[in-house]
Amino acid sequence: MHRLLLALCFLMPLALAQPLVPSREAVPAIAREFRGTWCAVIYNIDWPSSSKLSAAEQQAEMRAILDRMQSLHMNALIFQVRPQCDAVYESAKEPWSPWLTGTMGKSPGYDPLAFTIREAQLRGIEVHAWFNPFRALSNATANASASHITRSAAHLTKRYENLIWCDPALAESRNRALASMLDVLRRYDVDGIHLDDYFYPYPQGGKRFPDGQSNETRRKIVDAFMQQLYTEVKRIKPWARVGISPFGIWQPGVPTGTTASLNAYEDLACDARKWLQNGWCDYLAPQLYWRIDGPQSYTLLLEWWRAQGSRPVWPGIASSRIGSSEDPGRKATEIVNQLQLSRSIGNNHAGHLHWSVKSLMQNRDNINEQLKTRYTAPALVPPMPWLSKIVPPAPLVSALREGEKITVRWQVKDPSTHKIVVQVCRAKQWHTIRIAPSDSGGMVLPLCDAVAITAINRFGNAATPVMLRRQ
Repeated sequence: MHRLLLALCFLMPLALAQPLVPSREAVPAIAREFRGTWCAVIYNIDWPSSSKLSAAEQQAEMRAILDRMQSLHMNALIFQVRPQCDAVYESAKEPWSPWLTGTMGKSPGYDPLAFTIREAQLRGIEVHAWFNPFRALSNATANASASHITRSAAHLTKRYENLIWCDPALAESRNRALASMLDVLRRYDVDGIHLDDYFYPYPQGGKRFPDGQSNETRRKIVDAFMQQLYTEVKRIKPWARVGISPFGIWQPGVPTGTTASLNAYEDLACDARKWLQNGWCDYLAPQLYWRIDGPQSYTLLLEWWRAQGSRPVWPGIASSRIGSSEDPGRKATEIVNQLQLSRSIGNNHAGHLHWSVKSLMQNRDNINEQLKTRYTAPALVPPMPWLSKIVPPAPLVSALREGEKITVRWQVKDPSTHKIVVQVCRAKQWHTIRIAPSDSGGMVLPLCDAVAITAINRFGNAATPVMLRRQ
């Protein structure tokens, strides 16, 4: 009897540990949608909530942001890293941002960008580094460190009302802005470079920015800058996305029936339609912060923008205006309806961005509960077929059932593989469980009938899934 029990003790683990076997069954396509949000550092709008927080408190806040994004199945953080010729990262070129510590040039005690990238990658979230190329100081009377451009290269700047602005007409000013972006691109594993609409400052008091340039000349300057930026980014890291988020109306009256108090084309030198048409960006995120119905109709504007070029147009939607004095009475349903329209209007309808992450952290009008009904599973950012259609090789995959769990492991064959998508099948229904870093090696899953592992490269292209099924 004792010998029989001893034999069973050896046999039982073997019976429980059952390898899954390869199968050539079809696996459903993985969902594709850009689900992004801006995270503004200036004025402590989104992060950190205060310049008085310790490094540990700042890190805890960023983890909470990324956890919230992961729980909502979002996949892209547009992280402001250069608000005003300063840095939210370790830089030999520009001083630490005062929004981190309250003092420009003072280190927060760690590298926020490196930390954010590392934490985001663990959650399958992209990080796009957001730059303001020409704003020098948002408050002309603010204290600047000795290394800040207003003190180290003041000849490149001009005062405009209560702002200090780098003069885009000066080659040295443009080169300095470009150098900061390329420095981050080279040294950090960012997924993209992002710019908003602050090329020239918004008009104030009926006065022009004091550079003596015509509007046409300004546009030519900014056009050349955008073309150079795109070319340089692709030379260094061809897979890194260049994204622009211009003011939501190209020119007042375009499209017909649209009104605007700002003329971004004339006043900001922002000819985003040209950049989209010429392929000087990989995605455009016009700030369509208005309601579906009204003189700046979200629907009408999105239809127009998506008809202007072949690259993706992913609208910026103003979740921050839920229950705000800016737009009294706005409900979360307005945002959800805009999200749904972003999936169906025109072409390039696989994405949108929320302004800003603070509204999701505050869960205004229970927006998160409504988003969960629309973001039902993790999704990949759409690929960039205009840059590359090469797919990565399939990984080596093994899976072992042990009791009520399955341990799946993978090994990538090629350094171009960046992410792994894990799908499982239960009761004949497939579900995307996780988007993981390619070097994470594996994970433990609740019992399922089959598992599929798909390799994704930096361009977003997918390999043929490797599918294993229980015997």
